[in-house]
Parts: sequence; structure tokens; C-alpha cells
Amino acid sequence: MSLSTFSFSTTAEEVSTAFADEIQGKNVLITGTSINGIDFEAARVIAKHANLVIITGYNLESLKLSEDAIKKEVPTANIRRLTLDLSSLSAVRKAAAEVNAYPEPLHVLIHNAAAPFGLFKLTADNLETQMATDHIGPFLLTKSLAPKLMASGTANYVPRVVWVSSGAHAFGTGVNFSTIAHPDPAEYKNLEAYWQAKSANCLTAIELSKRSKGVINSYSLHPGGAPIFPSLGHARLKGLQ
Repeated sequence: MSLSTFSFSTTAEEVSTAFADEIQGKNVLITGTSINGIDFEAARVIAKHANLVIITGYNLESLKLSEDAIKKEVPTANIRRLTLDLSSLSAVRKAAAEVNAYPEPLHVLIHNAAAPFGLFKLTADNLETQMATDHIGPFLLTKSLAPKLMASGTANYVPRVVWVSSGAHAFGTGVNFSTIAHPDPAEYKNLEAYWQAKSANCLTAIELSKRSKGVINSYSLHPGGAPIFPSLGHARLKGLQ
């Protein structure tokens, strides 16, 4: 299958098969790999070809379920579980230190984990939970793993960082740094917080590629139109596709 034949009906299986040669031998870290989620599916198909897939989460039981499900289908898969709570800066630093100590190189970092919509809540670091989990934690993880990622580059391969963002970032007003530094429950709106976090994902992907000057390729993407914002209406969701 060539890239030009991909469509909305293309499966993850088909994409991984098409790029099997590129995935072969790579070590990939994927956040947000809860069973039956979109990046569980990514981990499942990548594991068929990669050397190592690192799955992360703060719930060890859920991580074990994901690992078991992948290995049931792909007995040869090399899966490594990593405890990671993206809402905690100290937990992110601890997880990054563990990854940096791995003997294997790291070729690809995929950010998918996100906080659910909810009421205003502060993390232990006094950050708004959605922004902390969706962007600040992943930003710190990327910064902490950047040297290891860059070390995996060769004359024929550029390491990747992928941010699963959302076309819904266009509904927001960009990134309000004052809100990030001084979260205010009186001003909080959960959708706006989500839009800001996804805008931050997009902007960081652009800037990381720019500043790395070809040493790291960074991408942001919209994972597809799904009824995750029912209040916006189907017509508006179609506009994201």
C-alpha cells in the first residue's frame, strides 16, 4: 500500500504493514496506552514490527491488561511497562530518568495521554490538571528525553516526536500563559482548557522541529472526527476532518 491510498477507512494494521520496513528495529515510547484506546491500537500494530514498545500509564493494572492483550495477539512483541503520571512533574522526571537509563536507544516518542474533561482541579505542582496532563507533563518528558532521542539519529534516520493534538484547537484563542502560570477556578472552562492544551501541542511540535534544525522531526495531528464534543454538533465536527 502506498501513502496515497490511505483514507478515513484505512486501518492501523494497514498503515503499520505499509511502513513495516521503517518500523523494523525501532524503539517506540507511547503514552496513553489504556486498552482499547487509540494509542493502544498504535502500540498493538507497531509491536508487530518494532524492536521495543514502551507503554506508559499511572495505573499498573491497566498497563498489565494492555501488555497482555498485545502479547496475546503478538506473542513475539517486546513490551515494556513504564509507570508515568503526566500530571506530576516529579513523576515525569522519575519516568524520564528510568527511560534514559535503558540500554536501548529511543527512536520515537508518541504523546497521546490526556486528562478527561472535568471540574477545575490543581495538581501537586499547582497547575490546572488538564493543561498539566495534556501538555506540560509531555513537554517536560520530551525535554528530558531529547538527548536520548537525538542520540538515536543516523545518516539515514531522524528521530520523531508525535503529538496527538486535535483540530479542535481552532475553536480556542491560542495559549494564555497567564492562565497556565496562575490558574483561576473562577475563569476555568473545561473545553477552553482543552483547546489551549491542544494549541500548545501544535505550537510545540512546530517549534521543536524548527529549533532542532533537522535533528528531530516533530509532528502534531488530529486523530480523526469522533463525537467527543457532542455539544458542538456533528456539523462542526465534520469541519475538523
